[in-house]
Amino acid sequence: MDVRFREVDPFNCWIWLRFASPPSQGERNYVDGIFDSWYVIGRLGGFNAENLQVHEEGADLSWMTYDNDEADSLMPALMHNMGQLEYQAEWGRCWVDMGTSDGVGIDVLINALRQLDTDVVQIEELVIGGVNEDWPVEDHPDSLFPSGG
Repeated sequence: MDVRFREVDPFNCWIWLRFASPPSQGERNYVDGIFDSWYVIGRLGGFNAENLQVHEEGADLSWMTYDNDEADSLMPALMHNMGQLEYQAEWGRCWVDMGTSDGVGIDVLINALRQLDTDVVQIEELVIGGVNEDWPVEDHPDSLFPSGG
């Protein structure tokens, strides 16, 4: 699976998937499940790179002291909204308002889709941001910050 980035507006971002062939309903269900799960974690503030205490601790987590005061003092990193996945031939796309969530959320999505590509459905390409010339987009009705064009 090739991963590419185009112009990314975190408040009005399209995520594009190009499959090897049009995905079956079962394959779509897996993709939809990944995006739904990813959104729920982001909506609940899971993608906050300012609070990665366990990650920063390293390999030995035994008897680690978690600093709740530090976690409480940080600005929330919340994903705002996500549209439904849409499919057209070998393409799928999803609109998302990533809000104040951090780039770690994109890494988590990429990692999950890479594994899906290995185990379930062949994904040729994942494109973050921008638009496809052959599948025009309008401003998403849930966008808080329309592009103005």
